[in-house]
Amino acid sequence: MSKKILMICGDYCEDYETMVPFQALAAVGHTVHAVCPDKRAGEAIATAIHDFEGQQTYSEKRGHNFTLNATFDEVRGDDYDALVIPGGRGPEYLRMNPKVIELVRHFFSADKPVAAICHGAQLLAAANVLEGKRCSAYPACRTEVELARGRYAEIPIDQAVTDGKLVTAPAWPAHPAWIAQFLAVLGTRISH
Repeated sequence: MSKKILMICGDYCEDYETMVPFQALAAVGHTVHAVCPDKRAGEAIATAIHDFEGQQTYSEKRGHNFTLNATFDEVRGDDYDALVIPGGRGPEYLRMNPKVIELVRHFFSADKPVAAICHGAQLLAAANVLEGKRCSAYPACRTEVELARGRYAEIPIDQAVTDGKLVTAPAWPAHPAWIAQFLAVLGTRISH
């Protein structure tokens, strides 16, 4: 059964962590609405490409423009079956928006599936929904997960972790594991 999924983006969300799940979820038949505060359907956000090139943290380069297909001011959590939170720098901004926080809390209080990757944990921490939950994130976000009383899952960069209906991963190299686990939580069946 097709699900209706909300993806909350901010300017400079990570390119792969935005485009790949959007496309993968749509490819298996789900409806994905990508939104950003203060933006309407048809407008674009800038993305960033993060890479791991040997420094203590990731490098950042300008990514693609990503066109939104829904209007943030018109979305209601009750209209969606699941939530996706891309990483990158977007969550730094998103966590200061009261409506974004309200939407994130809705998905947890309604016990709906949520997938967050990389810095998406910053938004989960700000929404105060991590208490007692096992959550992976980019390693620099470990402190925020723990301050929000979550249990940081220290896993390889290409792995993901599921705790109930929350699916998290450290960064885009985990896409195969993260998306597969999210599809399982959604109840999506793919036959060959």
